[in-house]
Amino acid sequence: MKISTILDHIDSGHMALPEFQRGYVWNRDQVRGLFDSLYRRHPVGGLLVWATESMTATHRGDGPLADGIVKLLLDGQQRMTSLYGVARGKPPKFFDGNAQAFTGLRFNLDTETFEFYQPVKMKDEPLWIDVTELMKNGQAGHEKLVEALAEHPGIGTKAVKYSGRISRILGILEIELHTEEVTGTDKSLDVVVDIFNKVNSGGTKLSKGDLALAKICAEWPEGRDTMKAKLKQWAKADYHFNLDWLLRSVNTVLTGEAKFQFLHEKNASEVQDALTRATKHIDTSLNLIGGRLGLDHDQVFFGRFGVPVMARYLDLRQAQKLGPMDEKTRDKLLFWYVQAAMWGRFSGSTESFIDKDLEALVGDDGGLDKLLEQLRLWHGGLRAEPGHFTGWSLGARFYPVLYLLTRMGEARDWGTGLPLKASLLGKMSSLEVHHIFPKAQLYKRKHARPEVNALANFCFLTKDTNLIISDRLPEDYFPEVEQAHPGALASQWIPGDPALWKVERFRDFLEARKVLLAEELNRRMESLLHGDLHWLAGTAAVTATPPVTVGGISSEQEEAELVALNDWVEAQGLPRGILTYDFADPQSGQQIAVFDLVWPTGIQEELSQPVAVLLNEDAATLTMASQAGFRCFTDGESFRRYVVSEVLGGNNNA
Repeated sequence: MKISTILDHIDSGHMALPEFQRGYVWNRDQVRGLFDSLYRRHPVGGLLVWATESMTATHRGDGPLADGIVKLLLDGQQRMTSLYGVARGKPPKFFDGNAQAFTGLRFNLDTETFEFYQPVKMKDEPLWIDVTELMKNGQAGHEKLVEALAEHPGIGTKAVKYSGRISRILGILEIELHTEEVTGTDKSLDVVVDIFNKVNSGGTKLSKGDLALAKICAEWPEGRDTMKAKLKQWAKADYHFNLDWLLRSVNTVLTGEAKFQFLHEKNASEVQDALTRATKHIDTSLNLIGGRLGLDHDQVFFGRFGVPVMARYLDLRQAQKLGPMDEKTRDKLLFWYVQAAMWGRFSGSTESFIDKDLEALVGDDGGLDKLLEQLRLWHGGLRAEPGHFTGWSLGARFYPVLYLLTRMGEARDWGTGLPLKASLLGKMSSLEVHHIFPKAQLYKRKHARPEVNALANFCFLTKDTNLIISDRLPEDYFPEVEQAHPGALASQWIPGDPALWKVERFRDFLEARKVLLAEELNRRMESLLHGDLHWLAGTAAVTATPPVTVGGISSEQEEAELVALNDWVEAQGLPRGILTYDFADPQSGQQIAVFDLVWPTGIQEELSQPVAVLLNEDAATLTMASQAGFRCFTDGESFRRYVVSEVLGGNNNA
């Protein structure tokens, strides 16, 4: 089939993209390579299509399908999207990706090379022709272009030679691509997806979540967009989730199982109803976690896979018509959430632990008590000890705990004396993390980075107060704070012995403050249990100092740089990475390392290798990330160059 015919079929709705296909992921290098191969008449591979009735075909995008038999692309999406985007000057209706990948393709008539538009290099240069403009105007555009070239002083008679090269570009549309068809009534969605995965064994294989979503959208075409709309609502509230996470919550509500295979048996109306229920329960959970615990934005929202379990619990209550939760039940549920998050219940083998917790909710003896007992037996005790606050950096598990203590308690600002509530703390982008002992003073005295950025050396202050204190030592500014606002130091768990405020006693200060923080955490956990303290009984999991977690964000400046980098990636039409990635032991949930900014399955999901941006990290952290399969970058500039050259394919406008 000629390329021009295929493009016409896409326009008319005779050819489209099946719902289960992922979006467009090619970069500019790949687009440029495709057109170079086509220009030189090198083979570029054929197409594999699924010929099926349009009435039963579920396709991507808003464009209507033609009546009768239509062809859904199983193999060739990236090539045909690129060809359509360049030839038509716009993406096809089924497009979902980064349109910059095929915008602005130029061809040099002298060197016979394809490149993307660069103003300095190509502006007012007649030999760099616009490929899209040429293909849109066809033969008429060809003739007009040759006339203009012939009249140019520096070209003249060479225009005849260049005319042949222009014809060769237009001839790309007449190239025949071999097209194989998958047909027959026996070709169910399962069979076709299996064929797709085999054909794409080296590329974008479908995950279990993708397959589940494909089956849902086969009956409910608007399903993906409906879910994405809800994800955008949460993102506006500064909670960033993905489709797999939401689908997991839908699955737990509908099937009581974590594994997506159980979702396959459900019809569209059941899934729609479950989505409505799941999003309602997620909203309730987020409101409880944000309002009661103070974890009101993404950076401190740990243990996110506890939410599908909470959604299932709330749904079971609704089904049993138990009515709204009373205060004790609500707080017990939040106690479970915090404890599961603190000890990394879902940081390792996520699916298996979710399944165990879902199982604890059902049966005659099922419910919150069984859920808590299961957690206690798994972890070995739920009472915190000072050693649990040994971690360091903004990515440590107990960093959200420190934030929680600040929000749940009566922690006060040291400049105004006012309680540090949400209206003062704001979101993570404006949150001021204060180093009690200034970094510069500690580095001057040869303290190591984990000590300087220890959690016990962190507190939260308003921006004005942080600026006023600057890099003064506690022995200088603590007396002033205590005189102006009596009790404000103690409200932030500062040891009362002035001798510990001296920089020479910094390590002793950390140990003393860890004791106070552990005591405060246990008090807060007790308050959630309303006197039913047997859940905190038993041997604690850590009786000595735990291994120091390597890696992590050590300052608000470093965090701001990483957030800006993540924003830049998103602006290129690419997915955001995970900030402060929790790298944990899969069985125990013990945090091993914190990686600053990570794309665990690659920036082009499953097409590029996992990537980690690690700023100011030591050799141990870099080695661990590298051994875990991450391609590591130690500065923002080298990472940007990688994205531009290898992901976007030389996008100089990025």
